[in-house]
Amino acid sequence: MEIINDSKEKLELEYPCSWCYKLIGYEKEAIERAIHEVILEREHSLTHSNSSKTGKYVSMNLDLVILNEDERNFIYEALKAHQNIKMVL
Repeated sequence: MEIINDSKEKLELEYPCSWCYKLIGYEKEAIERAIHEVILEREHSLTHSNSSKTGKYVSMNLDLVILNEDERNFIYEALKAHQNIKMVL
């Protein structure tokens, strides 16, 4: 198994900053509902990224401005825990 990043260093970001979450789910509309429930009316951009060959999965890119690390982690965890989201990268 190849290790992509074995660095133990903490990611250093300067906030506020633009951040992109890649969301994988079963359908675009369900991903959109999940985003609305997590970030409410906050300004963001959602674009289609890819679909699986069988059409079972769809991935979307969610871009928004993040104010601090706590917020970045909160949004990640909330999206990851949402029933309409299969995976967050």
